[in-house]
Amino acid sequence: MAARKKTPPKPTACPDCHGNGEITETVRVGARKGRATDDRQAALCLTCLGSGEAPDGE
Repeated sequence: MAARKKTPPKPTACPDCHGNGEITETVRVGARKGRATDDRQAALCLTCLGSGEAPDGE
């Protein structure tokens, strides 16, 4: 009988970016008050550092 190869477990998706590696941030304007606008920009997910995989501690 042939031995079966074990496949490594799939990494879990990051809870903040849902495995995408990017999140959206609100664009703020103004030097002192920092008013939020309706515009959005893409930002790197700081939880997984853009890899899309959940950190080991979670």
